[in-house]
Amino acid sequence: MKKGLIQVYTGNGKGKTTAAIGQAIRAMGRGWRIMVVFWLKGERTSGEMEILKKLGAKVIFWGEEYGKKLITGKPVGNKDNIKKEAKDFLNKIKGIIEKERYDLLIMDEINVALHYGFIEEKEILDFLKEKPSSLELILTGRKALQSIICMADLVTEVKKIKHPYNSKIKARGGIEY
Repeated sequence: MKKGLIQVYTGNGKGKTTAAIGQAIRAMGRGWRIMVVFWLKGERTSGEMEILKKLGAKVIFWGEEYGKKLITGKPVGNKDNIKKEAKDFLNKIKGIIEKERYDLLIMDEINVALHYGFIEEKEILDFLKEKPSSLELILTGRKALQSIICMADLVTEVKKIKHPYNSKIKARGGIEY
């Protein structure tokens, strides 16, 4: 039985999700079963979500409305209710991975959800400690907590040097989504 590692892709640069999805495609090419959880993103059509579904990955979403509010600077709502929703969702993920036996779990933007306090640090640390030993786990998003960095086997910081958004170039299908 293989030992599943914990990987973290963090930093302010573009490419964290792309790196994680690249890992998923590589793993599927080797016959791995993949589950991708998009935190703070919705089911809008994007290239990576479409290809993952076509290749047979399980893809689920949580908190699109909160992600949109964070981007626009609007209040997200009652933090206690959001924390309960997030905790319930994390428990749902635990149940799925116990029952369906995935080889790779990607938790996209989980670091952002942690940073904004939607999920308690202890809940994620417990999740990492209790994950099936063979499950490879990738956590993405800016502002990874030091405690998660310490638990991880691989940490990559993606650093922005220059980005087209700063030149008022809008996101492009096939490149940014």
